[in-house]
Amino acid sequence: MNEKIYNGLGTVGVAGIVIGIIVTVMGIAAGVLSILCGAKALSMKKNIMI
Repeated sequence: MNEKIYNGLGTVGVAGIVIGIIVTVMGIAAGVLSILCGAKALSMKKNIMI
């Protein structure tokens, strides 16, 4: 009985770590895309005439 609980908790722990890694990678990717889009917008700013 205790062994089943131990194995189940191990699986939950691994799933939590995997989800954490995925969320971290997605956050870094979103940040990089945001920086790149901002840099592109700044470089195009000189072409705007108001």
